[in-house]
Amino acid sequence: MDVPRADIDACVASHQRLLGWVADLDDDGARAASRLPGWSRGHVITHLARNADSVVRRLTGAREGQVADQYEGGAAGRAAEIEAGASRSAADLLADLRTACAGVDVALAAHPEDRWDGLSRGVDGDEAPVARLPFGRWREVEVHLVDLDVGYEPSDWPAALVHRWLPELLPALAGRCEPAPLLAWILRRGAAPLLDPW
Repeated sequence: MDVPRADIDACVASHQRLLGWVADLDDDGARAASRLPGWSRGHVITHLARNADSVVRRLTGAREGQVADQYEGGAAGRAAEIEAGASRSAADLLADLRTACAGVDVALAAHPEDRWDGLSRGVDGDEAPVARLPFGRWREVEVHLVDLDVGYEPSDWPAALVHRWLPELLPALAGRCEPAPLLAWILRRGAAPLLDPW
């Protein structure tokens, strides 16, 4: 399997963008609400840090010929880690995020070229080659950077991300709402329908 170099580069650039946008966050800002219901910015930052750790964990597993789980303890373990870390000071949150992002960057750069076809297991139980991890991490960072509500908007997303990801998501739209209203909206004959959760 080819080394996903473009995705690795995009992921590293996204980490730098994220860290730049949150660099001046103070304690009040960290405790402020994010765009995700029930989550503060501290929740989102903690999630991004633990997601970074999950990328490193899965790359390490693939390097060692093992199928590693995304999160220790599955979805419940993921939720517990996020809740436990969300109320930390801004300084602690940002130090954790910087360390976690750097860990991903190092792990991606050092991953053996002949191990990108190794499998890892996502929180949903599905297994996929670790070659998909750089793109997945890139998406995660860009979406949650918007969720942080610090001024970064979907219009700021890199064109390469939008052009690649949107065609993957479009086919699922019909399964997330009533098809007739969706068609009406596409044809400019009605309002955009409400989408069911993922």
